[in-house]
Amino acid sequence: MVYNIFMLTEKRLIELEKIANRIREDIIEMLLAAKSGHSAGPLGMADVFTALYFEIAKITPETRGAAERDRVILSNAHICPVLYATLANRGYFPREELKTLRKLGTRLQGHSNSHFRPDVPIETSGGPLGQGLSQAVGMAIAARANAKLNEVRSTENEVRPVYHTWCLMSDGELDEGQTWEAITLAGKLNLRELTAFVDRNNIQIDGFTEDIMPLEPLADKFKAFNWSVVEVDGHNIQELIAAADKARAIAENPTVIICHTIPGKGVDFMENRFEWHGKPPNVDEARVALMELRTLGGQITSEHE
Repeated sequence: MVYNIFMLTEKRLIELEKIANRIREDIIEMLLAAKSGHSAGPLGMADVFTALYFEIAKITPETRGAAERDRVILSNAHICPVLYATLANRGYFPREELKTLRKLGTRLQGHSNSHFRPDVPIETSGGPLGQGLSQAVGMAIAARANAKLNEVRSTENEVRPVYHTWCLMSDGELDEGQTWEAITLAGKLNLRELTAFVDRNNIQIDGFTEDIMPLEPLADKFKAFNWSVVEVDGHNIQELIAAADKARAIAENPTVIICHTIPGKGVDFMENRFEWHGKPPNVDEARVALMELRTLGGQITSEHE
């Protein structure tokens, strides 16, 4: 199969990398203000969320409630600081609201929730791990059913859904049996309307995934359930977009994009440390983290550049 891969200009790629870095800064500031929350996962997924919401998914602040919008499901909802920061930077709500994370009576709770739609395109409420992919499978099935009902055709002889469903998942939640039930069903139904991004950061709250419940060979497991597999550097925005282009083009089955990421990306003392899975920074730690992020780990000489 030949894929039509969209290539970013160098200027646009730099813009997106700066946005991802700003999202990381917002995450640190949000967690500091909340004095609780998760650090490692949100920082590690900033590039994936930037690629998804700024380039990949067919949804914008102007089309947030459109029937044909793509559906985006966050399964591991505890990493919602990266979702909230991404949506704010995309223009769905003011960035100032990010400081209300985890405050009583506010919209930005500790797990993403859909109670304030349609203002913000959060499709489902997240809590217990392992449920998001099942919800995404249901949305992909609905997309196919609606296309057949309304005879939405991409070619003379083929009925294609008007929207794609993207599900963001952790590797730790692959310990859950419900996740594999959803994987099995999606493969059985050849749900080409569905793509999963798995954050393969190798950590979970109690330690490293391969110590807690080994997942490898992960790609082979998905292939065994009739999924197409693409493995990428989860911090390479161009690779992420190319992988999504492949997923949209695949006509035979659902696709999983295994994103190899560094938990705590951008903050040296957090990177690859499972202890930061569910821990926020204190004032001194936040100061050091923001200095690193604003100077890109020392690549620029002043955080004001």
